[in-house]
Amino acid sequence: MISTPEQITEALERVLEQVRQPTRYTGGEWNSIVKNWAGVTSRVALVFPDTYELGMSNLGLAILYDGLNKREDVLAERVYAPWVDMEAEMRAEGIPLFSLETRHAVRDFDVVGISLPYEQLYTNVLNMLDLAGIPLRSNGRTPDDPLIVAGGSAMINPEPMWAYLDACFIGEGEEGIHDIVDCHAYWRDEGKPGGRVELLRRLARIQGVYIPAFYESRYHADGTLAATSPLPEFTDVAPAEVMKRIVTVMPPPVTDFIVPYADIVHNRAAIEIQRGCTRGCRFCQAGMIFRPVRERPVQEVVAAVDKMMAATGFEEISFLSLSSSDYSYIAELVARVTEKYGDKKLSIGLPSLRIESFSVDLMEQLERGRRRSGFTFAPEAASDRLRDVINKPISTEAMLQTAHEVYSRGWTTIKMYFMIGHPTQTIDDVEAIAQLAHEVLHVGRHYIGRKAKVRVGVSTLVPKPQTPFQWVAMEDEATIEEHRQHLIHRLRAQGLQISTSDPRESLMESFLSRGDRKLADVIERAWRLGARFDAWTDQFDWAAWMQAFAEAGLDPDWYARRERDVGETLPWDHISVGVDKQFMIDEYLNSLAGAVIDDCREHCFSCGIITQFKDQRRESQQVLGGDGNWGCPAFGRDAVRQPVSRVPVPLYFNDEMSPDRIGQFTERVPQRRELHAPTPVA
Repeated sequence: MISTPEQITEALERVLEQVRQPTRYTGGEWNSIVKNWAGVTSRVALVFPDTYELGMSNLGLAILYDGLNKREDVLAERVYAPWVDMEAEMRAEGIPLFSLETRHAVRDFDVVGISLPYEQLYTNVLNMLDLAGIPLRSNGRTPDDPLIVAGGSAMINPEPMWAYLDACFIGEGEEGIHDIVDCHAYWRDEGKPGGRVELLRRLARIQGVYIPAFYESRYHADGTLAATSPLPEFTDVAPAEVMKRIVTVMPPPVTDFIVPYADIVHNRAAIEIQRGCTRGCRFCQAGMIFRPVRERPVQEVVAAVDKMMAATGFEEISFLSLSSSDYSYIAELVARVTEKYGDKKLSIGLPSLRIESFSVDLMEQLERGRRRSGFTFAPEAASDRLRDVINKPISTEAMLQTAHEVYSRGWTTIKMYFMIGHPTQTIDDVEAIAQLAHEVLHVGRHYIGRKAKVRVGVSTLVPKPQTPFQWVAMEDEATIEEHRQHLIHRLRAQGLQISTSDPRESLMESFLSRGDRKLADVIERAWRLGARFDAWTDQFDWAAWMQAFAEAGLDPDWYARRERDVGETLPWDHISVGVDKQFMIDEYLNSLAGAVIDDCREHCFSCGIITQFKDQRRESQQVLGGDGNWGCPAFGRDAVRQPVSRVPVPLYFNDEMSPDRIGQFTERVPQRRELHAPTPVA
């Protein structure tokens, strides 16, 4: 039986020449950290359940790796999902899932921390547990098995994976991961008293930690959820509502990035200049779950760039944020970095820029002297009316003006990203996508002739948990296909290119993100039928998922395409991201009326964040001075005031939202006074 690092290394020498990209499995990269196992007290495997190329591009995993390895008593090593060719070799040779740094078997680690940024990774998690020789289900593990913890955006609704995870971490893990590791170490060093249950009881006391086994879900006769609540024997440690964890002040950035041997998706260094967003787009889960906005001081960013350049040799650095233009110091940052590194050919990326001339000016500075190719817009909808519905009020006139500025300065390509399936969307709104694309191309032709190109990306809206659209039904298959085909037909022209998402993949994302505990059996059955790498088109096995649903007697459309009443208990209602549910209900109703609300930096609507984290808000001011670099309203004698409302008061209502259109979508939505949870049934 292969189990030791030496045996795994010997086996790898036989199999690596049989696989397509062996550098995925060798380790030994520059800046990777190898520690002596005998010299530490806790060993953590950091798992990204997708390929090396994607996992190495994940900043969250790099942050945890850096933070844990800075401790003398802890080591952290990386584990990525083996591709199908490597999996076949590992199963044939009996090679267990192993870490890259020292090639220890994953089952030999104390804690296995899994990063889950998207739901399509669920079957990969099961596959990796199986390859590691760790029991799939939490209730089958012994005190000698590693602790299995998962975090990330896909854990905002952890219920579909409840049976496979010992613990779920809700929120930002930079500090929480240390609490978890220490808790496990104390329990282990005490002789593992009370077995695995006692370990989980201790973990449940840590803010942000959710122990699924300590809760039960009860259902109504019609299959809707009555409640998910702590079991009686665990009410002393398991809260009725698990509140997310945030970091008060953004921790020092990673600078010693691991430099891969092979190309990866984002082969660059990255620094998060701002966390959170104040724009309030109603479809955007990240904009809700990463509140409050916190900014990194510009001097810290500049100093980090210096260290990154010295430590890695990367030729590109990306300044990450959900909305880079909203970073208060963005103009100063760009000016300082370009002045310092302008002659060193350092490429600087600014993703997520707003559609405005200021963004074009920033890109002009960054691209000066370099070959110009593409500029990206993400309007998400093409009609003014529908952009008001989603609370992204960018006028068509403003977008065309920005297109003039882009093409007139030498860029050849504009990329535009849209969604179909928004609430109240009609074929006229879809046609507006085609019309806008043609108009933008016409602007480009005016400046650079046939060199002008417009690339249109169209995805399907997946109504996500913890957003104002969480009650919305995903659009039906026939309508999605009609809208897709309409755009494909209308965008057949020289200079135009369209790409669309697979509606079945969107449906899978929807039923997994909105599912309840019943889906755990569906996920396992789909995996046993061969489902894995569900986010990869060439590996996506729709038949396996449909068979798994059929055998479970469940309907994927019931989870994905059923409109929820705002009084219905949702599978994630016991998980809180700090945003009041009533705020999201108000925003849902505002969307159906075409009502636009202001940016949170201009007008606070008391969404709940500043109340929930008031102590940390005060702490940030004490640490950083001034307003503490939070986007929430400042307080104190010298603070600059801003309007505050207890409900999201609209700036305006779109006149194009006719009473008939509004009534079509609101007739099943109860008034606020009628909101209540359904009465549980026996």
